[in-house]
Amino acid sequence: MVWQQVYNPMGSMLLSTLLAAIPVLVMLVGLGFLHLKAHIAAGAGLVSAILIAVVVYGMPMEMAGKAAILGGLTGLVPIGWIVLNIIFLHQLTEQNGSFKILQDSIAGITEDRRLQLLLIAFSFGAFFEGAAGFGTPVAVTAAILIGLGFTPLAASGLSLIANTAPVAYGALGTPIITLAKVHGYDLMAISAMVGRQLPLFSLLVPFWLIWAFAGRRGMMQIWPAILVSGVSFAIPQFLVSNYIGPELVDVIAAMCSMTCLVLFLKVWHPQQIWKSTTIKGHAEDSGEAKPAVAITKHATADVVRAWVPWIILTVFVFIWGLPVVKDFFNGIYAPKFTIDGLHQLIEKMPPVVAKPTKEGAVYVFGLLSATGTGILFSALLGGLVAKYSVGSLIKNYGRTIWLVRYSLLTIVLMLGLGTLTRYSGLDTTLGLAFANSGVFYPFFGTLMGWLGVALTGSDTASNVLFGGMQKVAADQLGLSPNLMGAANSSGGVMGKMIDAQSIVVASTATRWFDHEGDILRYVFFHSIALACLVGIFVTMQAYLWPFTAMVVK
Repeated sequence: MVWQQVYNPMGSMLLSTLLAAIPVLVMLVGLGFLHLKAHIAAGAGLVSAILIAVVVYGMPMEMAGKAAILGGLTGLVPIGWIVLNIIFLHQLTEQNGSFKILQDSIAGITEDRRLQLLLIAFSFGAFFEGAAGFGTPVAVTAAILIGLGFTPLAASGLSLIANTAPVAYGALGTPIITLAKVHGYDLMAISAMVGRQLPLFSLLVPFWLIWAFAGRRGMMQIWPAILVSGVSFAIPQFLVSNYIGPELVDVIAAMCSMTCLVLFLKVWHPQQIWKSTTIKGHAEDSGEAKPAVAITKHATADVVRAWVPWIILTVFVFIWGLPVVKDFFNGIYAPKFTIDGLHQLIEKMPPVVAKPTKEGAVYVFGLLSATGTGILFSALLGGLVAKYSVGSLIKNYGRTIWLVRYSLLTIVLMLGLGTLTRYSGLDTTLGLAFANSGVFYPFFGTLMGWLGVALTGSDTASNVLFGGMQKVAADQLGLSPNLMGAANSSGGVMGKMIDAQSIVVASTATRWFDHEGDILRYVFFHSIALACLVGIFVTMQAYLWPFTAMVVK
């Protein structure tokens, strides 16, 4: 029996929207204000979502349960699989002392914590976003920053803030490619339009990042380096997205940014070296910094050996992100499991789609092609190069599983919540509330993308969820569909720092367990403020010359 989604079950959009928001509010309040453990807050949110979906929206209980299970499976692979294996690699490098040598080598480029943050969280993180996405950049950069002595809140929160502007072109352009494929946008047109929105924020985010860490004065002391980092990312981002395509935007822009910043630091140094690893003026982050450790000069051979596991990781992640490699591995082993009782039994209804459309529910166990598998192989190879025995590697892997057990459970529950809201139509009710904003739609449509990523944890998923609605609303209001389709993705990137799975990844990478609420409270202002700025810029592109000339028709 087919069940059709209903988006206004109470006959009042206000009341329906308030009820649809309950599961998200339960989780966020539990995390941010009640200080519940992340897996308990996520579990409470999931239970409330099941109740709202079944009792208010009329979704059959069996369908609600299976939707949550499908989300949980997706949470394990690929998201949890990435977290588990990157922590395994980090554990290996810490135990044999190579991570300390790596830290010293980075400090050899610059001892200034602000510049280290630029290099690692923004530029290096953008490369991993472009190559792999799906939590990889936050896991890698937060782990490196905590190893350098940054406090857990600084390492977690600042990695999340940095991982914004590159997200729309993450995983070799997957969000843009998916948006075009699923909703019928022209790929180059939508890539170009996003590439005319995000470069401004690729320039802004590095300044914002350092301001969030060191304050206005600390930011102004290194503004030339910040400008180099941002400009050398923003210009390639614009050029590649507009004239080549979405696939290699982040990879090329990140490599340019890293190279330019390192070269610039060979000829320019700040007058004052910033040694603090705490967030300036943030009470929750005081007194947690690691003791200052003297920087040691190491032999070149030792530095190379320390970087080998991370170089191997970079190579493997990039290879695993290539579509031809993914297709090859999927051809070898990628069983598909149709979720009986859910697959093709739910229909999305107008105005979200032009005509009733059945929702598929197929879980693809693409273990070989998953980015986490590439990370695992790189960790094993790096461990063997570092002369770990096979038995020692197995023992360490078991310890890592135990270390991240609650984080994996949290990711499963949160993805279950996000998937259930999608299949039940709760998230669409929230999206329609934004869509009813009339002339203010360019602003609120952008925030719809932000909401989509905050709920689902993925710019790709947000584009699938709301990309069609953006197109329909734009046509009805006389706006460019390409403008609003791009706004969904560009606004969505600012929701990445508050989505539950990213916060769990950050807390796990820094081993700051049970502090997800602290991270959420810290990054929330930055997320909503930056999303609103994107919304204002999109509104200017919609109505105000000369910004209207930037719009791809």
